[in-house]
Amino acid sequence: MNGMESKKIKLLLVLVILLISAGSYAQNNELGSWDIVNLFVKPNDKYFLYGEIQTRSQKLTTDFYYHEVKGGAGLNFAHKHSVFIGMGDYTTYDYPGNYKSPANTKEFRIWEQLILNNNIGRLKIEHRYRIEQRWVNGDFQNRFRYRINPIIPINHPGFSSNTLFATAFDEVFFTNLAPYFLRNRFFAGMGYQFNPLFAFQLGFIRQFDYNTTTNGSGKNFIQSTFLFTVDKSKKNKVEKLPSVMD
Repeated sequence: MNGMESKKIKLLLVLVILLISAGSYAQNNELGSWDIVNLFVKPNDKYFLYGEIQTRSQKLTTDFYYHEVKGGAGLNFAHKHSVFIGMGDYTTYDYPGNYKSPANTKEFRIWEQLILNNNIGRLKIEHRYRIEQRWVNGDFQNRFRYRINPIIPINHPGFSSNTLFATAFDEVFFTNLAPYFLRNRFFAGMGYQFNPLFAFQLGFIRQFDYNTTTNGSGKNFIQSTFLFTVDKSKKNKVEKLPSVMD
């Protein structure tokens, strides 16, 4: 790694620390944790499987109030793009306390999504479009989501072993009923691709939910993500970006 690359990495690390610090003091509420483990399996050149478990807490190490389990299957096409269908179980609890019973919200969800990728030099930009069918405490709801996720490897041109990367995304959530605009989710962080099997990502995430009564409320988290990839394809390997399915 040359001196210029070292300076870039240090600057990016400083920016991420500043973003996390600013976010943690921007609200009166305490900083929570948002922890994810996901697995991507590609048995051949076209198809892939995906699974994820996730938990969230109101504080960094306690008051765990949410967990989800989800998975599905997808198809790669045109080398850089993909379609996917998934389903999951989502549970929200009251707090303080860890998974305090009874649960406040039980949700079953099915979704369909399209991912389009653009490359500008070494900068990778992922556009994700998702349609969700949700059964929340037995009531049916539709939801629509769009996420833009730029990712840039720092010390290599692509995501090979031992690659440091910077990543950020912004996602908006809509519904077909007034007031239509439901949520905004912003993330900024850094990650490291250790080898083709494993990558780790850490950063700051801000989620803001809108409502017509109080104009909404937000919550800040430190998000940590463990990304496992098993790629059995033999040819025409599609570069797997270390992005989160959530």
